[in-house]
Amino acid sequence: MTNIAICGANGKMGKNVFACADGRDDCKVIAGVDVFTKQYADFPIVESPDKLPEKPDVIIDFSNPALLHNLLGYCLSTGTPLVIGSTGYSDEQIAQIKSAAQQIPVFFTFNMSLGINLLVQLAKKAASVLGDQFDIEIVEKHHNQKIDAPSGTAIMLANAINETLDNSKHYVYDRHSRRQKREKSEIGMHAIRGGTIVGEHDVIFAGNDEVITLSHSAASKMVFANGAVNAAVAIKDQPAGLYDMSLIV
Repeated sequence: MTNIAICGANGKMGKNVFACADGRDDCKVIAGVDVFTKQYADFPIVESPDKLPEKPDVIIDFSNPALLHNLLGYCLSTGTPLVIGSTGYSDEQIAQIKSAAQQIPVFFTFNMSLGINLLVQLAKKAASVLGDQFDIEIVEKHHNQKIDAPSGTAIMLANAINETLDNSKHYVYDRHSRRQKREKSEIGMHAIRGGTIVGEHDVIFAGNDEVITLSHSAASKMVFANGAVNAAVAIKDQPAGLYDMSLIV
């Protein structure tokens, strides 16, 4: 049995994580962390990690990047494994996450969906085959409440493609002020925000007289919650290190 604490327990993703875990026999949510401490299930919700009534086996975080410092401090002091599902981290914060992973198990990915992680592998394969013959553009769509843009998943896709191409590309996020032709070394990144779109990502390879588009669409946040709970169960007994979806795929 894996005892889980959810950071961001009263958010939409926190509640989805609880619903997912509540339907399983191999894990249990024993506590939550949130600035809003109203309970909606049979576990306490406290306002900060240091007030947790007992040490969980794993913490799943779907809160806010602003809480990272306190969360890492608790996990490092107690040796608690951490699954990070939030996005929007700065380069400095990502460096802090990687540093913490030298002492505790940390599962960190920009997207918990199994399908998205397959999309990453397909995009890498396409890039290795097509090389510089095709222009590459990434389009992501999310709901109108999402704060960061482009999405962490779009950046993950771009980074995977760029690594496949020996980091020969640079990212262009906005073309409205660029009065020039597209450069071959670009990966274009485009963000759309509207309605209740859960998450859609297209990787477009545009060549001469042909276009290849790799797409993923999430119909529900439960796909991300399910991935996070799978990650929590998998990372519980792992040694210190930085883990991603390859641990459970």
